[in-house]
Amino acid sequence: MDKYILPEDDGLPTREFNKWTVEKVDYLRRYIYMFEVSMKKMKWRRRSYIDLFAGTGKFKVEGTPNFYLGSALTALTAEIPFTHYFFADNNAENINILEKRSSSLPLQKKFMIGDANEKVREIVDEILTVDKEYIRDVWPSLNLAFLDPDGLELEWNTVAILAKVNRMDLIIHYSQGGLTRNLRKLFDAHGETLIDRFFGDAEWRKIYASHRDKAEGVHRYLIDHYKEKLQDLGYKEIKEEGWTEPLMRNRREVPLYRLLFASKHERGNEFWRKVTEKDLYGQKPMF
Repeated sequence: MDKYILPEDDGLPTREFNKWTVEKVDYLRRYIYMFEVSMKKMKWRRRSYIDLFAGTGKFKVEGTPNFYLGSALTALTAEIPFTHYFFADNNAENINILEKRSSSLPLQKKFMIGDANEKVREIVDEILTVDKEYIRDVWPSLNLAFLDPDGLELEWNTVAILAKVNRMDLIIHYSQGGLTRNLRKLFDAHGETLIDRFFGDAEWRKIYASHRDKAEGVHRYLIDHYKEKLQDLGYKEIKEEGWTEPLMRNRREVPLYRLLFASKHERGNEFWRKVTEKDLYGQKPMF
C-alpha cells in the first residue's frame, strides 16, 4: 500500500501533537464508520465529507516515534468512502502535502487554500446546486463537516452557512481552553472580538458576567448557549451532557477542548451517542 496513506513516516513534513489528538480522531473515525455503513445502501445522490481545517493528513505524537492519520486521511481511507471530499486550509503547504499524500486514492477531492470562514461559501454553494437538481427516487446530498481549528478560528457564521444544507452533520471543536485564556481579557474589549465571532453574538458577555465567580465555572453555560444557537439553525437537541461532548484534557488534566455534535435528524444523534459511550481505550470518558 502507498506509504503516504499509512500511519508511518513518509518523509513529508508532519506536525506534532499530543496524545489527545489520537482520541479526537478516533471519535471521528468511529462516527464515519457508523455514518457510512448505515447510509451506503440508501439512494443518496452524493455523500460528502468537509474538512475546513484539513492540515497535512498525518500527525506525530510528541515524544514518541508514532505516526497517525489525521482527520482528512482518516476520512479518505474509510472502509466505505464518501463520494465527494472538500478540504480547506489557510496554509498552502498543508494543502499541497495533503494533496500529495492522497494522490493515489481515486476519489472525488477538492482542495482549497484560504480562510475556512470564506471557503465554506464555495463548498455550500456547490452542494446546494446539486441538491436543487431533482432526480426521481434519488435523495439529495448527505454531508458531514469536521470543524477542527487550533483554537477559536471557527466563526459562527461558518456554522450558519453549513446549516443551510438540510442534511449536514457537524462535529465541532469547542475550544474550552482558548475561551478560558481569552474570556477575562476580552470581556471589556471594545468592538467585535474573536469570541464574538466564535459565538456569533455578544451574549457570552452576559453569561460570563453572571457565572464567572461560581464554583462550577462558566463553560457549562457557554456550551449550552452555543447548543441553543445550533437548535435555532434546525439542529436537534442532544439532552445528555458530558459524555456526548467528549472532553480532551492535557497531562495536568486541564480541559483543552470538547467535541460538540449536531444533526438535524435524530438518527445522527443516535449514532453519536453510541460513538461517545466509550473512548479510545474502551472506557466511559471523563467529563
